[in-house]
Amino acid sequence: MPSLLSVKDLSIGFGRNKPTVDQLNFAVDAGETLALVGESGSGKTLSCRAILRILPTSAQIRRGEILFNGPAGVCDLVKLNERKLRQVRGDRISMIFQEPMRSLSPLHRIGEQVSEVLKLHRDCSTSIAKRQVLAEFERVGFNNPDRTYCAYPFELSGGMQQRAMIAMATVVKPALLIADEPTTALDMTTQAQVLGLLKDLQAESGMTLILVTHDLGVVANMADQVVVMNKGRVMESGASELVLGSPAHPYTKHLFAAAPVIPAFTRPPVSSKSADLILSLQDVSKTYGVRGSHGWLPQQSIMAVNRVSLDVPRGKVVAIVGESGSGKSTCARLALGAETVDPGGRIFFKEDPDAQPIDVQSLDSLQRCDFQRKAQMVFQDPHSSLSPRMQIIDALTEPLDIHNIGTTAERRDRAIEVLEQVGLDPSMLRRYPHAFSGGQRQRLSIARALALRPRLLVCDEPTSALDVSVQAQILDLLEDIRDRLQLSYLFISHDLAVVARIADEVAVMRRGRIVEQAPPELLMSNPKHPYTQALIAAHPEPDIHRPIDLDTVAMGAGEPDTWPGAFRYSDGVAPDLIECETNHLVRTHG
Repeated sequence: MPSLLSVKDLSIGFGRNKPTVDQLNFAVDAGETLALVGESGSGKTLSCRAILRILPTSAQIRRGEILFNGPAGVCDLVKLNERKLRQVRGDRISMIFQEPMRSLSPLHRIGEQVSEVLKLHRDCSTSIAKRQVLAEFERVGFNNPDRTYCAYPFELSGGMQQRAMIAMATVVKPALLIADEPTTALDMTTQAQVLGLLKDLQAESGMTLILVTHDLGVVANMADQVVVMNKGRVMESGASELVLGSPAHPYTKHLFAAAPVIPAFTRPPVSSKSADLILSLQDVSKTYGVRGSHGWLPQQSIMAVNRVSLDVPRGKVVAIVGESGSGKSTCARLALGAETVDPGGRIFFKEDPDAQPIDVQSLDSLQRCDFQRKAQMVFQDPHSSLSPRMQIIDALTEPLDIHNIGTTAERRDRAIEVLEQVGLDPSMLRRYPHAFSGGQRQRLSIARALALRPRLLVCDEPTSALDVSVQAQILDLLEDIRDRLQLSYLFISHDLAVVARIADEVAVMRRGRIVEQAPPELLMSNPKHPYTQALIAAHPEPDIHRPIDLDTVAMGAGEPDTWPGAFRYSDGVAPDLIECETNHLVRTHG
């Protein structure tokens, strides 16, 4: 019996350049999971887009076959005409795209966009399509499917947008699902649940899965077959047990070496708290008003941050960890004064040990401008944080220009200096952002944040969009800059393996509240709260013999009223955050 999909000697190129993908061969059987593994630029996504014939206009399939075994028999998707291809695309073969903000229409509600798939391929009525879409939303982890159905993409976080993309691809129960980095933008618990969902869909419908990823932990939990790609060519392929258990090619070994893992901490000696604080959040809350799901319904109030108190010692890294929607990024914006706190909360910034602390929320415009020179942010997405119309020299000197610092020559010298600080060459100053890789763009974002010589950096998921090896380079860079320039970091992440490496203190947030806080050694070696335990259990490891513990994830990632009694909320009221041992705070009844 032929495989469900066979790719034979596929070659893809742009213009007259040499092939970007060359001599690609793989096959996947019905119900099987095949992982395409490699770093950015290896040709993974391009190969998958070729299957659906949605390549960029300048790309050509130069040779090869893509054979799909559908209801009408085996057909070559390369030679299929557009009318017949539309019957396959989106129905028999679906794709989850990596960047939901570019894939979802900003003008249409989420529910309408997902329902459209059922109306086109299943000829469903609006009511039947809505019922199926709401059920799918619940399966992919939306707490309020009805509200999500009526929401626009900009009203959802990046992780929630990715969940909507997953629902759009799986709602028709395709024979083949191509998942292009489907969990990159998701927090660990949601990632574990989504991977479990994809496995359940495979078990229910016999669906075949092609998984595009750079995360070997995800591969170990999902794949039957593995194809490792680099620069458009296959470096290694075979059964996952062989490739992951005994990698033969140096490139595969390189990926293994770069894979982030949570270290096996032993319980450390307890260190004393520093009294020299550069930033202090005291009883901070933030409430947003959001419209009802329909125009005639009253506005609702959502408390994104609920009485958070957090201190950042000078020269240290304090990390906030949690799932999408937990309030991490809101805390970052509040810390920089980009949002106003609810009455009763205070945020203090102390530039130098001998300086008087300033109240960030009570600054006037001149004082705020001075504060913003000393506290800068590194954003999550290096693609959107740099203007595509500005040369690098303009992007780096713009902050100096805004704050009227230095002459033109001095600003250029400072731009060269920060480029060198982040490991880039001054010859790159006249290039545009599109000429750089993702890792280089993130280095540029860090360089721009350093231009004003800040004392505090707020890093909002600075490595989540990067390959594992590039992620390791950026973490090395951040550690080096912290030590050389004596910076302090408020570091936002959903990845405990990342914060275990860089943080001196970790606060775990869930739905606006800190549920556990401790140094990473204490937190990883002795997690108390069920949600922290779920985050640790959800982290995928590149070992096929250590799968994700979905039961532990489901327990901790569930509703607070399902947690064990000591941590359970009573009538919606959370227990207090108490010290269970020295330097270890847990939200518990005791």
